[in-house]
Amino acid sequence: MSKRPWKNVIKEGFFKAVFGTAAVFSILAVVLIIVFLIYRGSPALQKIGFFDFVFNAEWMSDSRDTYASEVSGSYGILTMIAGSLYAAAGTVTVGGTLGFFTAVFLAKFCPKRIKKPLNQIINLLAGIPSVIYGFFGMRVVVPLLGVFSANGDGSGILAVGIVLGIMITPTVAALSGASIEAVDASYYEGAAALGASREQAVFKTVVPAAKSGIFASVVLGVGRAIGETMAVVMLAGNNAVFPSGLFSSFRTMTANIVLEMSYAGELQAGALAATGLVLTFFILVINLCFNALKGGKMAKKRTAAGRKANPFGRYFNRACQKTRFSASPLYGQNPPKEENYVNNKPAKHSNAAAIAAVGKYVSYAAAAAAVFALLAVVLFVLINGLPHVTGELLFGAFNYGGAPSIAASLLATAMLIFLTSLIAFPIGVFTAIFLAEYTVKGGKFVRLIRLTVETLGGIPSIVYGLFGMIFFCGILNMGTSIIAGCLTVSLMIIPTTVRGTEEALLAVPDSLREGSYALGGGRLTTVRRVVLPPALPGILAAVILGIGRMAAESAPVLFTMGASLKPTPTGYRSSGTTLAVALYALAREGAYVDEAYATACVLVVGVLTLNIISAALGARLQKKLSGGGGIKAQSK
Repeated sequence: MSKRPWKNVIKEGFFKAVFGTAAVFSILAVVLIIVFLIYRGSPALQKIGFFDFVFNAEWMSDSRDTYASEVSGSYGILTMIAGSLYAAAGTVTVGGTLGFFTAVFLAKFCPKRIKKPLNQIINLLAGIPSVIYGFFGMRVVVPLLGVFSANGDGSGILAVGIVLGIMITPTVAALSGASIEAVDASYYEGAAALGASREQAVFKTVVPAAKSGIFASVVLGVGRAIGETMAVVMLAGNNAVFPSGLFSSFRTMTANIVLEMSYAGELQAGALAATGLVLTFFILVINLCFNALKGGKMAKKRTAAGRKANPFGRYFNRACQKTRFSASPLYGQNPPKEENYVNNKPAKHSNAAAIAAVGKYVSYAAAAAAVFALLAVVLFVLINGLPHVTGELLFGAFNYGGAPSIAASLLATAMLIFLTSLIAFPIGVFTAIFLAEYTVKGGKFVRLIRLTVETLGGIPSIVYGLFGMIFFCGILNMGTSIIAGCLTVSLMIIPTTVRGTEEALLAVPDSLREGSYALGGGRLTTVRRVVLPPALPGILAAVILGIGRMAAESAPVLFTMGASLKPTPTGYRSSGTTLAVALYALAREGAYVDEAYATACVLVVGVLTLNIISAALGARLQKKLSGGGGIKAQSK
C-alpha cells in the first residue's frame, strides 16, 4: 500500500515531463526555422549587401553566381516588397469590406432562421484550399477582367485583390462577427432606449465598441495576403517590376521564391532564402499587431465590471448626441443646447439615420455578395469537374506523356496525412494539455509557449517549404521525399491542433476538475478520466480540421516532395505529388484543363467533407457542454 503513492508520483512526474517536452517543441521549431533561414540567407546578404538587397528595385538573377565569384546578376527585392504590399492592399479593400459588412449583417440584422446556416456555410468555405481560389481566378476572373484590359490580359493587382479578397472574407467575417457579438448588450439597449434607431445603435454604438477586434481581423487578413503563394502565382503575371495600374503584372516575395527556387544557383538560392527571412519579419510584425489588438480587446473585457457603473461609455454618449432624447438625465449634466433642435428633433438626426440606414442595406448587399462569391467558387469547380471524374483519372496507371492520372497523387496525399498525423497530433494535443492543465495562467513560460505557437501559426507556408528544403531535404540528406514533406507539414499543423484542443479543454467546467480533486484524484487521473472524455469531440474536430489542411497545402510540399506529377511512390523516401500540387501542375501546363477541373473537384469535396465532420463534432461538444443532461448534470 505504501508503494502506490510513490508510483503515482512517478507517473504524474513522467507525464508532466512528456507534456512539457511537447510544449517546448514549438519553441525549438521557431528557433530552428529562423536560425536556418539566417544560416542560408546571411552569406547572400553579405555578398549582395543588405541595403542593395532591400532597396534595389532590379531583380535579374544569374544561376552562375556563387559566393566566391563576382556577382553578375542583380538581387534587389524592392519591387517584390511593393508587390506584396499592393496585393495586401487590394485584398483588404475587397475582403475587409465584404467581411466587415457580412459580420454586421450576421451579428445584428440576419433573421434567426437563416443565421446559423449562413454562419456554417461561411465557416466551411474558409477551409477551401488557396490553390482552388487561384484556379477559379485563372479560369474565371482573369478572362472576365481581360475584357476591360487594354492588352486583353486580366491578370494583375485587380485580379489578385478580388480573388484573395474573397478568400479572406470568411476569416474577417468570423472574427469581426465574434467581436461585435461580444459587445455588452447594454450598449445597444441603452442607445435604443434613448431613441436611436436599430441601425444607429449598431453603427454608432456597437461597432465602435468592437473596433479593436474588427481591426485585428483585418490585420490577420493582411498577414494572410502577404503570405499567400499559389493563388498569387496563378494570377499576378509575375513580372518583377513596379505595378503601374490595376492590370499591371507584378511579383510578390512569395511568388519570387516559388518561381525561381527550382533552378536557383548558389547565390540566387541564398537570396531567395533571405527573401523568406524578410517575409517572415513582415509576418511577425503583423502578428504582433494582431496580438496587441486582441490583447486590447481582452483588456476591455476584463474591465467590464467597472464599465457597468457607466455601461454606456463614450461610444454610447456619441449615440446619445444623435438621438432625440439627448436631454435625458442618463445623458449627464450638460444636455445639448435648444438651438441644436429643429421641430423638437436634433438637427442632424435625419442625416445620421439615413447614413445608418445605408449602412444596413450595404451590409445586406455585402453578405449576399460574399456568400454568392464563395458558393460560386465551389459550384464552378463542381459543375466543371464532376463530369471529368472518371475511373481512369482516379485509378489509372501513371505514364509519361499520356493521359494524366491522379492515382499516385491520391496515394501520396494519403501517405502524407498518415505520417503527419502520427507526428503532429500527439505533439499538439500534449502541448494543449500542458497549457490548459499543468501551467499557471499568466506565467512567463506559458506566455513564451503561447507566443511561439502563435508565431508558428502565422509563418507563411512558403517559409515552411524553404525551411523543409534547407533542413530536411538538404542538411538531413532526405532529398525530395514524402518523409521530408511530412516533417515540414507537421510543423504547420501543430499550432492548429494546439488551439483547437486547448479550446476544447478549457470549455470543460472547472467544477468537474474540483470534484475530482476533492475525491482524491490526481492531476493525471483528472485529465484522463474527467477532462478528456467531454473534450474529445472538440479534440477530434481539431484533428480533422488539421487533416483537411494537410490535404489542402501546396507551397510547403512543392519544395519538399515534388513540383510535377510523379509516378506511384514506393515508400516514404521516394518523391510524390499531392492533390493540391497536382492541380497546380495541371492548371499551369494548360494542356489538361478537364483533368485540372476533376482534380479540383476531388480536392474540394474531400476538404469540405472533412470540414463538415469537424463542424459536426464541434457542435456535438458545444451541445454536450451546454445541454441539460451532459456535463451540467454531472457537475451537480
